[in-house]
Amino acid sequence: MISIWEKGINVTASNIVLVGFMGTGKSTVGKQLAERLQWTFRDSDAVLEAEEQTSIPDLFRIHGEPYFRTLESKTLAHILDGNKQVVATGGGAVLAETNRSNMLNNGFVVALKASPEMIIHRVSSDSNRPLLQGNLEERVHTLLEQRKSSYDFAHMVIDTTELTTDQIVDMIVGEAASRKERTS
Repeated sequence: MISIWEKGINVTASNIVLVGFMGTGKSTVGKQLAERLQWTFRDSDAVLEAEEQTSIPDLFRIHGEPYFRTLESKTLAHILDGNKQVVATGGGAVLAETNRSNMLNNGFVVALKASPEMIIHRVSSDSNRPLLQGNLEERVHTLLEQRKSSYDFAHMVIDTTELTTDQIVDMIVGEAASRKERTS
């Protein structure tokens, strides 16, 4: 465990792990949170693409989703071996029990949620999301329904629909600090 100081508050966590459906703000919030804490930001999808030297849509197209999910688990495990990181996971990383356990064992897990309308708005111009091919609204609603309980394991849940990035970062830092005080 590592202690950090944020505005005079001691926060203990080896990593902060952001989970949530695509378009909920994991990368945006993660970058700003890492900057605030002076930690490293790691996007598990970006790390996977760099290690495999190909894009996620190409991995899905060539090898299929099961192959991608195996790589995703290996990548996440490797990342979570580190510390002082804010880790933004892929939206489906929570589907594997091994990933959920790894996240809980190696960090403070925050689930970001948003309304379906906000998610659709945020991802509508992003063609780099293989699971959203076809009717975007239908796919978002279907996947949200399938995954509605998948993020319940997180230490903290934040609905990002009406919040600014600063507000979300403040909430995460505040909750991490209060958890530290309760466990001290």
